[in-house]
Order: sequence, then structure tokens, then C-alpha cells
Amino acid sequence: MSPMRQTEFHGQGWSVGWVDLPGRDPARVFLHGMGCLGGAIFGGVAGHPRLGGHRSVVVDLPGHGLSDRPADWEYRLVDHADAVAAVCADAGVDGIDLVGHSLGGDIAVTLAGRHPGLVRRLVIAEANLDPIPPSPSGERTSQRIAAQTEEQFVATGYRECLDTIPSWAPMLRLCDPRAVYRSAVGLVRGTRPTMREVFTGLGIPRTFIVGDAGEPLVDAAGLEASGVRVVTIAGAGHMMMTDQPDDFVGALEAALPG
Repeated sequence: MSPMRQTEFHGQGWSVGWVDLPGRDPARVFLHGMGCLGGAIFGGVAGHPRLGGHRSVVVDLPGHGLSDRPADWEYRLVDHADAVAAVCADAGVDGIDLVGHSLGGDIAVTLAGRHPGLVRRLVIAEANLDPIPPSPSGERTSQRIAAQTEEQFVATGYRECLDTIPSWAPMLRLCDPRAVYRSAVGLVRGTRPTMREVFTGLGIPRTFIVGDAGEPLVDAAGLEASGVRVVTIAGAGHMMMTDQPDDFVGALEAALPG
């Protein structure tokens, strides 16, 4: 991967880190999920020869990886989206192909809705399109995190995630616990209009990728009726880019032809 670059966001001197892989336009911007890192999730995908040699921008979201971790920032979906918009402006990219996984998918939808014209094609994978209640027994990790108080998660919940989800721990330990908690709260709370309403209302090519063993996709038929292409990857769970990397690259290749 190329050296990490830094872009100031929110006008407070905080910086978000990103890697710029050279290639042709239009650029492709990749957004990872909660408690993850851009390079770990998309390092084997961005710049893949099957994706046509496009310029690729791989972001570490605020509070994650090599980005700053401001303690007095809210980490809502709109906050993350505006930080990514600042990266795009700094990189000089427009009319981008935007790819987001999990939390990154919801941020991608929010970004496309808040910054018309910035995104020309949108691909999201295993994103949560609807507000969901915090729940200690919820299907989604974000629900279980948001069911705690912030202080509970910082004191014990973060450590519990590290100890009980070994596949997540190598990335999670490089993320700020408060950033992870507030991102989870923002994710389950969602936006108004909802992420689903924004996603189905966008007038750009859109693809939703789901693993057949991943998180359930609600109302796939409704997405397809709005013009969204729904793609299911067999033998893949939530982390489809590591479960079935060739099939995930193939899904992106089909969603972003040319």
C-alpha cells in the first residue's frame, strides 16, 4: 500500500488518514466497517487488476486505525460522511465509485445523499438500512454495543469484544473504544430520512452485496423494485471479502464495469 495521507476534518485540526493508490479516473473510494481498518478490509481489493486499474482511495474512518480519535466528536453517520467528503475534496476526486462495507456502507449512503454529484455509482455490502433498537441480545454487534452505556463499554465491553471475537480483535485493538461505541450508537439510531429511504431514492447505479450466511437483508424485493441490484455471495458471512475474496471482487467487477 502507498504511504498514509492525512486530511483535516471538522475544522478542529483533527485528521483522517487515507491511502491513495494511483490509477485512472474515475476514482474508487473504499469505506470499512465499525472497529475495522481500511487496509485490512480492502487492501486486497482496492487496485485489484480485475477492477480495471482505477485510482483507489482507502480511508481509515475517524477513531479507527491511523486517523485521529477526537474525544468530543459525535461519530454519527453524518459526521463520518462529511469527514469522507473532506478526503474526497483533498484528493481532488469527484464523480467517484463509492464502496462501503457494514458501517462504511451506511456512511456511503449518507455521503451520497448529502453530497449530490460526488458519487456516480454506489456499492454497499452488509449495511444496515433501518434504525434498530439497542439490544444486549441483538443480531448485530452494533446493537449489543449500543445497549451499554458509553462508560460501560469503555470499562468492560471493549475488552469483552477483544476477548470473545478473536477474528475482530486485531483490527479492533487499533480503534478507539469511544469512537467504536459512538459509531455503533449512530448506526443503530440511523438518519432521517432513513438510510433505506435515501438509498432507494438515489438516481445513480446502486448495488447491495450480501453474504448468504451474513446479516439478514430486509425487503430485498423492495430494493430491487427501486432499481438496486442485489447480489448474494454464496458461502460468505458478514466479512465476505475475507470469506470469499474472489467472489467479492467479482461482484465489484460486475457492479462497476469499465
